[in-house]
Amino acid sequence: MKVIRKIIEIDEEKCDGCANCVPSCAEGAIQIIDGKAKVIGDKYCDGLGACLGDCPRGALKLIARRADEYDEQAVHARLDRQRSATISKPNGCPSQQVTTFPISPLPGMGAATDGSAGGSALGHWPVQLRLIPAAAPFLKDATLLITADCVPVAAPSFHSDYLKGKVVMLGCPKFDDADLYIDKLADIFAQNNIQGITMMVMEVPCCSKMKWIVDCAMEKSGKSIPVHRVTISTTGQPLP
Repeated sequence: MKVIRKIIEIDEEKCDGCANCVPSCAEGAIQIIDGKAKVIGDKYCDGLGACLGDCPRGALKLIARRADEYDEQAVHARLDRQRSATISKPNGCPSQQVTTFPISPLPGMGAATDGSAGGSALGHWPVQLRLIPAAAPFLKDATLLITADCVPVAAPSFHSDYLKGKVVMLGCPKFDDADLYIDKLADIFAQNNIQGITMMVMEVPCCSKMKWIVDCAMEKSGKSIPVHRVTISTTGQPLP
């Protein structure tokens, strides 16, 4: 049923896709789609405007217009679906099958097996954070490498300098679902004796939310795990 009520309007001309508004919306009504913030459905927006103060471009405002009524039950159902979508299922997509394997050299690149020049230091699969189940055996007593997914492309020494001896988890703090990542990491922290975390991000502003995601997950899990942060420049060099 449509009624006249307050609802968020987003000016796409002003929006730069920074995603600051996404975690401010507890209902998950805002998502980044094609590089712009969008309200995914009127019924998910409660019209309270909690996201307004987090937009550095002033792209969000509250307006009164004809819209579907806010549906709290639909909001909870959608959030529950998002959380359950990350559970790995047997005989599903091969990318979800948990595997561990000895590190090995890339074909034709010498005999290195420890991530040194020419070698691969990857010892598990999957690597995407959304696909790694909290009960994966390679997480027990692990040291994690939580990285924005642009980092391995930019950093030429990613395997030799950062990946050796760590469980890597890739995700995009700008475009991916932050609440999903917070819940996933909180479960991983709570269920496994994690020894430490290296968090790698790019120098670009959209990577800044990775720290917020990890901090929220840590708080939710009730754990205190040492975190070392590494920032990589767009030319591939570590920044002080």
